[in-house]
Amino acid sequence: MKKIIVVALDPRACQFYADEVRSVFSEVALVESRSVRDGTAMGILPRADLYVVSTDAYGSAEEVAKHVPIDGQTMAISVSYKNSALKRLQAIPKGTKALYVNMTETMAREAIAQLQQLGINHVKFIPFYPGAVLKEDIRLAVTPDEARYVPDGITEVMNLNHRSCTSGMMIEIAIRLGVENIMETEGFKRYVEEMSTNDYSFDQMYNRSIRLESQFHILMEILDEGIVGVNESGKIFACNQKAEEILRVDRKLVMGKGGEEVFAYIPFHQCLEGKEEISEKIVKLNGINVSIKVVPVMRNQECTGAFATVQRFNDVEKKQNELRSQIMHKGHCARYTFDDIVGASEAVQKTKEISAKMSRTESPVLIIGETGTGKELLAHAVHHASKRKDGPFIAINVAAMPENLLESELFGYEEGAFTGAKKGGKIGLFEFAHKGTLFLDEVEGMSPLLQIKLLRVLQEREIMRIGGTQIIKIDVRIIAATNESLEKKVEDGTFRKDLYYRLNTLPVMVPPLRERGDDIFLLLNQFKEELHSSYELSEEVKAFFISYLWPGNIRELRNVAEYLDYTGVYRIRMEDLPPTIARNRVKLEETGAPGIRMRPDIDAGAESEAKACVRPDAGRELYWFLLKALYEAYEANEPLGREKLLLLTREHHILSSQKSIRDMLKRLESEGLVVVSKGRGGSRITADGYHKWLNSGYGNQKTQ
Repeated sequence: MKKIIVVALDPRACQFYADEVRSVFSEVALVESRSVRDGTAMGILPRADLYVVSTDAYGSAEEVAKHVPIDGQTMAISVSYKNSALKRLQAIPKGTKALYVNMTETMAREAIAQLQQLGINHVKFIPFYPGAVLKEDIRLAVTPDEARYVPDGITEVMNLNHRSCTSGMMIEIAIRLGVENIMETEGFKRYVEEMSTNDYSFDQMYNRSIRLESQFHILMEILDEGIVGVNESGKIFACNQKAEEILRVDRKLVMGKGGEEVFAYIPFHQCLEGKEEISEKIVKLNGINVSIKVVPVMRNQECTGAFATVQRFNDVEKKQNELRSQIMHKGHCARYTFDDIVGASEAVQKTKEISAKMSRTESPVLIIGETGTGKELLAHAVHHASKRKDGPFIAINVAAMPENLLESELFGYEEGAFTGAKKGGKIGLFEFAHKGTLFLDEVEGMSPLLQIKLLRVLQEREIMRIGGTQIIKIDVRIIAATNESLEKKVEDGTFRKDLYYRLNTLPVMVPPLRERGDDIFLLLNQFKEELHSSYELSEEVKAFFISYLWPGNIRELRNVAEYLDYTGVYRIRMEDLPPTIARNRVKLEETGAPGIRMRPDIDAGAESEAKACVRPDAGRELYWFLLKALYEAYEANEPLGREKLLLLTREHHILSSQKSIRDMLKRLESEGLVVVSKGRGGSRITADGYHKWLNSGYGNQKTQ
């Protein structure tokens, strides 16, 4: 704490001045009062940082020097009126005569002159003091708290109280003590506003200074960085709230202290001496990494101070991520959840269940499925259910871009990296996806060179922009998708084995539409709602949809739904289907029932059953084919499971799926024709099934 001693002639006035100084500087200084009349100001005064002495206390500078220590810093008390006192005087009627009563003639005349300078010219003041003689009949006396000297007979006394210390005097005290920051406090500003002054230039400069200081204070507080400022002597004069948080200090306690005394790790002295910027460096403080940079303040080639900027390293990284998201100008976020995946089939439910568990990990996910099965929808859902759901989700089709363009999209580039590169360079998708997910669709189309680069990203979690030299750390989860066999591509040498095992950490299969049974109609109903359609399917079309292979999967079904909406037909029949599907149907009808040769004497009913894939009685062809296959397996003494049966139906062009085979085996079992074993035991034909096949037209044809 600083120390101030206030010295005046009269004890009451001295105490008043000391109280005013104390009201402004109590937080930074101890204030004592000493009076000449009561003897407390006589002799050598105690040591203090500043002596504030009234002009009437000792009478001359020589007398002051006798009482103030030789190295003591002194200044004069300067007083003026408060605005409230002037308002009271302005209310006095013009032309009124009034005594101005004070302790001495000099003090009375000086006070009257000051009032005239402040614009109080409508009252005729007559100085009055102890020993003066009242020569006129005057009824009003004005006094600065010296009513004891008002003569008898005065009927009205206006006590203005002691004149207060001027705002200029308070500013000078702050400067002399080196506590200029006190001028930013509300108490100091309020004191200045209460005081009157006739110094226009001072008012203008002070108000301008206050505005600049306010703007400086606002700027300091809105910055995301911590700021610590020192003057040319290395003393701290500025410290914002962010710096308090990061450096864990109380700015009230560090103001005025040496910069390196408080912050030994901030090279203020080096910056002030060298008059050059100290480059950013990382310092470990309180267990966290903090970046520190020091910049000199130059004026007329002289260093007048320095500012240090401090930031938590994690805050810098977080800010970069926020800016990346803004730069993208697109809603790169997951729009779908697992609830958006329509389907009640066992295959879909299992896929959703497995994928939901995978979402909770940080490992790469490989989504395998035919084109049009909804792989990207599943990728959205996985990201949305993960810990990264608040981060970006960015999808890119790897096979849709040339190698050089794909590389620049993924990794970005520096300015001038190649002909046509944008000014300022470009941020790559890996950087944009930081703390989020990058979905690489059709990853099998990636070139060998990019496969190597992707492998490094997965291993090292870092990238380098094209044409750049800086290593950029990233935190990205990769979800890849393929509609081809990556195992086969690894065998062919077109896909790196090490990358395959990196991506294949968590594989998930998306079932094709033909294996999802009644999900076809759930999806169709959803498409009808989206398209506001109102048509219905005939039983014949429903049966055909179940048996149809759907090579384009859900995407093809969506196209069919939109086509049927435009037909304008309410009840859809086979002839209302799109031409492409109709051609497939005609081709099947023309070829009969592939894989089963029919005798000429087979009745129309049997023929109808053999062509079940295109008839309303869908499934009869599959019925006889399974019975035939199980009969032949019995004859060859070989087990036959559902997977093998599915493969046989595909080889003989029988429209089927895992579900349809499973359902048909249950039917055959219910009729006592086959026995279905759990696990790998497969299915086998019973004696009744054996005889039924032999006695059928199909079985007779085989034995002839």
